[in-house]
Amino acid sequence: MRRILVTSALPYANGQIHLGHLVEYIQTDIWVRYHKLLGRECYYFCADDTHGTPIMLRARKEGISPEELVAKMHENHLQDFHGFNIEFDNYYTTNSEENRLLSEEVYLNNKKAGHIEVDTVRQAYCDHDKMFLPDRFIRGTCPSCGAEDQYGDACEACSKTYSPLDLLSPACSICGEKPVEKDSEHYFFKLSDFEEFLKKWTHSGALQGEMANKLDEWFDSGLKNWDISRDGPYFGFEIPGAPGKYFYVWLDAPIGYMASTWNYCKRTGMDFNKFWKQDDYAEVYHFIGKDILYFHTLFWPATLKGAGFRTPTSVFAHGFLTVNGLKMSKSRGTFINADKYLEFLDPEYLRYYYASKLTSRVDDIDLSLDDFILKVNSDLVGKVVNLASRTSGFVFKRFAGKLCDVYPEDGGLHDKFVAAGEEISQLYETREFAKAMRAIMVLADDANRYVEEKAPWKQAKEQAEAPLQESCSVALNLFRTLMIYLQPVLPHMSEKAREFLDLPPFTWESRTEPLAGITIKKFSHLMGRVDPKKVAAMQEASRESLSPTPSAAQDKNSKSESKKADDSSSEISIDDFLKVDLRVAKIVAATSVEGADKLLQLTLDFGEEIGQRNVFAGIKAAYQNPEDLIGKLTVAVANLKPRKMKFGMSEGMVLAAGPGGSDLFLLSPDAGAKPGMKIK
Repeated sequence: MRRILVTSALPYANGQIHLGHLVEYIQTDIWVRYHKLLGRECYYFCADDTHGTPIMLRARKEGISPEELVAKMHENHLQDFHGFNIEFDNYYTTNSEENRLLSEEVYLNNKKAGHIEVDTVRQAYCDHDKMFLPDRFIRGTCPSCGAEDQYGDACEACSKTYSPLDLLSPACSICGEKPVEKDSEHYFFKLSDFEEFLKKWTHSGALQGEMANKLDEWFDSGLKNWDISRDGPYFGFEIPGAPGKYFYVWLDAPIGYMASTWNYCKRTGMDFNKFWKQDDYAEVYHFIGKDILYFHTLFWPATLKGAGFRTPTSVFAHGFLTVNGLKMSKSRGTFINADKYLEFLDPEYLRYYYASKLTSRVDDIDLSLDDFILKVNSDLVGKVVNLASRTSGFVFKRFAGKLCDVYPEDGGLHDKFVAAGEEISQLYETREFAKAMRAIMVLADDANRYVEEKAPWKQAKEQAEAPLQESCSVALNLFRTLMIYLQPVLPHMSEKAREFLDLPPFTWESRTEPLAGITIKKFSHLMGRVDPKKVAAMQEASRESLSPTPSAAQDKNSKSESKKADDSSSEISIDDFLKVDLRVAKIVAATSVEGADKLLQLTLDFGEEIGQRNVFAGIKAAYQNPEDLIGKLTVAVANLKPRKMKFGMSEGMVLAAGPGGSDLFLLSPDAGAKPGMKIK
């Protein structure tokens, strides 16, 4: 039997869980539940990432200790995960004795092997507070875009990263004094010692192909020594033999996977060393976001190798989440925290929708709220739940809940459903969840087609007792198989279905034997339809205004200015024209809009500076096959005020020429143009 240890990236204890985070935890939980459903020995370990400067700053702001802050966030995170039916075998913390001891062991083993060296670095130092200033203890003006009041490691306005010494007009975030520069000794992990090992490991099949190729860029530029130390004050573990120096949070954070394992092993009597010091005892898999690939696929395996621990079997990276085609936004109400979602909607709606989008690749996925409503209502309620709800009543009322003593002839449907399990199992195994959901819904369509053909409601009216019991018995058998296949994604609904059918716990193999002669319970509610009003209410509750509400005087003045504009001629000045921001954009998605004769919905990528925008364009007559547009470059207005339409928010405009209708052509830039380029 396979023995499998699985982890997700550790959520940082400085903030709440949101829908973007949940992509990873839901993906991992589905994979773990699949393996457990097959009877494999599979463990899911995780923990809160609790160390670092941001934790110190937030604790100071709230007037509590860092320990109190991380304990509070631990409970919040666990509550959110539980709300989304994410089931860990152990959920721990990096601020633990196990993690301290393991971090010291990893460090000391690498030091003994010659992989640690000491070097002097120049840092910002506050003479007033008598301390070196870690990244987040210094603020100033971004050297890249000029945004003021930015942290010392990255700009929140333009996302550029830099050294604290690069900040313009820097100031200590504690006292406001200008820092000076001062030398400090730091400890470095010699990553270059592991270059040959890492080149081989990253291309061994342990990573997705695109991620392995991405890492080649780091090898081409040369692996550099990694600073694993920070000066105090710092919330973390002090480095052995180096008073006042602390392990950088990224040194001890992934060791939290091991610490969570050790904590579990101590409670259950299992052998920790077999998991982390033997290559052949268990498979070890990490699920991470693509933004932390560098830490997990270079530093992490190298520090493990240097310290005498095993390396991961595989590291699976996933992309980011967009909502309605755009980055999550507080002003649009699409930056939605887990607890806010749970106030309005069933968590298994989201689990299914994410599953219907996730693949084994590192692609970003989009949560289109309109599509979310349609897909959940159509697939789960319309195809799966209705299969049971419209047949079980006949069995309960006419046959005292009993299915046929012998499974009826069904034209090969049961055998087809069982055989499909081989493909669906392989799709789960390879993390092709979207394909698995499509395969399951194809079966659901077959089952519903069978019910439509047999029409048990007509059989009931005709008093055709035997045919009625047979058709309903077949339908409920097919429903049972669908719920087994969906159990990793919908554990709560699957459990309610099992209770309704009055069966022992589902296993993957239990699908092979048809149900006959059993007595079911009265059907009870499994899942309701997604209410669009609740989705809208969730968005509104998540919305944060970026500007104050205008006063009555401002509103009056605004209307006056608007009237002046209406009264002017249609001519515009060159200054007016120059206000239009024309940019090259790449069409990354194009679909027809249901209910609209002329519209296509386009997702435009304007490059790193602007990102992606959702645009509705009246060009359907000219482009009957929208998918032909995907990958093409076009010209679009990037600073058009967003407009709420019946079908969603349109946040730009593509430029086209022609008399109209089918004689219309999107403007295309010349060869060599790139997304985000300005048109001048």
